[in-house]
Amino acid sequence: MSPTEALTLLERFRNGQVPVEQVLQAFQAAPVVDLGFAVVDQHRALRKGFPEVIFGASKTPEQVVAIAGEILAADGRVLTTRVTPEHARAMKEKFPHTIHHEAARCLTLETSPLPKRPGIIAVVAAGTTDLPVAEEAAVTADFMGNTVQRIYDVGVAGLHRLLRRLPDIQSANVVIVVAGMEAALPSVVGGLIGRPIIGVPTSVGYGSHFGGLTALLGMLNSCASGLTVVNIDNGFGAGYAASGINALAASSSSASAASLSSPQP
Repeated sequence: MSPTEALTLLERFRNGQVPVEQVLQAFQAAPVVDLGFAVVDQHRALRKGFPEVIFGASKTPEQVVAIAGEILAADGRVLTTRVTPEHARAMKEKFPHTIHHEAARCLTLETSPLPKRPGIIAVVAAGTTDLPVAEEAAVTADFMGNTVQRIYDVGVAGLHRLLRRLPDIQSANVVIVVAGMEAALPSVVGGLIGRPIIGVPTSVGYGSHFGGLTALLGMLNSCASGLTVVNIDNGFGAGYAASGINALAASSSSASAASLSSPQP
């Protein structure tokens, strides 16, 4: 149950549309389900606005299906990251409406899509080899109810490619910048726009990139102000954080609009 669903239930109770027993049952439900191999958090959406996300790596297809079933029953939507084709086949067999985002290595399943909140999240990738991580960020942000604009293959080796997309990047509320190699792209973007930027270093490059450590240190040592950095290859973390920032921006915009539309004394 999300905060919005909880408020709707309470509003329906106040209007006499549901009995108090139904409200109590909803809020007294156990916060976890113990599957033996996993303890599923059923109150994650109530606390954070989105249900628990399944990290598929090292889990068997059967484990992923079982966890997904519990989350789907409670919240109506499931996001699974770092999946294999075997995970996808098992999920589709049990839940035929599962969508396999192959490039992102993610699975999504929902009973009804979340409405899109105002504002855009731009996902900017330096090169084609960064796309698996960029797509993980994009799929995550999109599935959490955001409009996502993908701006790919605009690395600094050809700066003109970035500059021609600058208006699109500047129009976003939040910008995720994904880069490997020396990871210069977030610093360049950070010097050109005044929006929150989330840098995602990738494990892309030749020997001295040290599995993405060079990109990570490059972003952490950026001279551009306002750049926040997540872990190596952590597209999911960037997409989740960007969604939270965009949700705050949308909430602030709605509050400002309400204030302007209310009668002045």
